[in-house]
Amino acid sequence: MNSIEVKNLTKRFGNVTAVDSISFEVKKGEFFGFLGPNGAGKTTTIRMLTGIIGKDDGSINIMGFEMGRQTLAAKGLMGIIPEVSNAYNDLTGWNNMMFQGELYGLDRKKRHALSEGLLKDFELYGRKDQLVKFYSKGMKQRLIICMALLNQPEIMFLDEPTSGLDVQSTFLIREKITSINAAGTTIFLTTHNMEEANQLCERIAIINRGKIAAIDTPENLKLTIRELQSVLVAFDMNIEKDYLSVLPGVSSVRKAGDKFQLYTKDPGGLVFYLIDFAREKKLKILTIRTETPTLEDVFLSLIGEKED
Repeated sequence: MNSIEVKNLTKRFGNVTAVDSISFEVKKGEFFGFLGPNGAGKTTTIRMLTGIIGKDDGSINIMGFEMGRQTLAAKGLMGIIPEVSNAYNDLTGWNNMMFQGELYGLDRKKRHALSEGLLKDFELYGRKDQLVKFYSKGMKQRLIICMALLNQPEIMFLDEPTSGLDVQSTFLIREKITSINAAGTTIFLTTHNMEEANQLCERIAIINRGKIAAIDTPENLKLTIRELQSVLVAFDMNIEKDYLSVLPGVSSVRKAGDKFQLYTKDPGGLVFYLIDFAREKKLKILTIRTETPTLEDVFLSLIGEKED
């Protein structure tokens, strides 16, 4: 069974169509990424999926429950991690967990046991009796995830879960949500961090201007833009970019710090031209390597095509 089924989903705000008849499915247990630029319809879609706002047209099915008709049943299966922390700053971490557990209808024994396990798992148990207003941003985000996991959800919606966090918190959160997914929980992730999406997601949907621009695995998406293959090269002396742009097979050149990135459909052939170029100009090659398109390249290519 699919965890999420969306068909012809549409949302309008006055004369603006924020989400324009999109359709996609998320498999049970899948780690699914949902990417898009600001204003693309990403947040509006998530708000409809989680029952915060209603749809204008189309259908949303969550674990067999139809949003709009069986919204409460569907929401009971969800854990929602917003980008902005919604823990109570004037309560301790432990009291936030207790309050959330009561909202979920958990008895005292169960919410105590689950809270203790989750706080230990996310390395917060030693600070459980401290007021949340004294937590760092990373600690608050970890607490929010713990709170969302109290009802042992079958689907987790994560909106920018590591945005602005320190390296340690980012690593821990990624590690934990990966293990949660491995245990069978479906993950629906939105992020502006392309490398995070590339590392974590099995499939990715890219939305732009309210429409789905592409859905596929990260590697398959990269294969759609072979023209963005490139060679990264650095020399021992500064040279003008124009010297490289006229080499055979080069479609464009980008300066990247002390290196040049040369885009080409034939990176292997271009390497030989660069070696000949260096010999002719009496340059020493410090770095040279071929590179496949990144997910960021794919994203920018698709968004650019849509905007054209």
